[in-house]
Amino acid sequence: MPELRRFEGKVAVITGGGSGIGAATARRLAAEGAKVGVGDIDGDLAEKVAADIGDAAVGIQFDAGDVASVENLISTTVDRFGRLDVLHNNAAIMAPDHIAKDTNPVDIDFDVWDRTFAVNVRGYLAGCKYAIPHMLAVGGGAIVMTVSGSAKLGDLGAIAYASSKGAIQIFIKSVATIYGKQGIRCNGINPGLIRTEGGRRNVHGAMVDIQLRNTLTPRLGEAEDIAAAVAYLASDEAAFVTGATLDVDGGMLCHMPYMTDVLAAYGEGMAFGSTTEEAAV
Repeated sequence: MPELRRFEGKVAVITGGGSGIGAATARRLAAEGAKVGVGDIDGDLAEKVAADIGDAAVGIQFDAGDVASVENLISTTVDRFGRLDVLHNNAAIMAPDHIAKDTNPVDIDFDVWDRTFAVNVRGYLAGCKYAIPHMLAVGGGAIVMTVSGSAKLGDLGAIAYASSKGAIQIFIKSVATIYGKQGIRCNGINPGLIRTEGGRRNVHGAMVDIQLRNTLTPRLGEAEDIAAAVAYLASDEAAFVTGATLDVDGGMLCHMPYMTDVLAAYGEGMAFGSTTEEAAV
């Protein structure tokens, strides 16, 4: 990790901070000088991450689907550290048993749809609702929201999850538009397949190789890749970046959909096929 100190004197709240992307982000921001409130539905995990960081962090149990719980996460962090400069809205409902029920418009239960939106959308709204006044009090701040490539393209399932993340894409632009002149920036990150513990529970078997073949980099993503992007977007180095969503996906969504078929037909070194007459025929 580069020896940067971009967050000296600043305070951040990270939701879903007990593991995966959130934990990596909490550690990254703290390493760069921030004090962090680590919120997670598993309070023990949140406290463990905070304990690993030390006095610059506090672990707080919270449920993104409970707005009072979100308010408590923000207020507890501010009471502890005196201000708020950064919010990473990252928590999402990813439990395998829930995702398994997030299927298609005919079979999905309304409670699965509603619970998904309560956590993934209303939870992000609550984070902004309670964080923004504290940011305004110190002259501005930065909000970074974890979105998903699912918000950009259709898939064979997970329609509630994808739709909730699509809602967040326009929510980001709305927050950026409303509060930009008051010094608050708002951006998003679309992660690719990130090999966290939670990611391994939901994507495994043949799907891992399929996703790797469609990733342009030699490897799949790690939580630290997303944490680095969050740190950039939340820092003053991104002072002229707002209302944007950054794809941090190893190029998964930037190529033609037939890429893997071309590589399978012509070989890794022949992405455009052979130029010989025989191949053209």
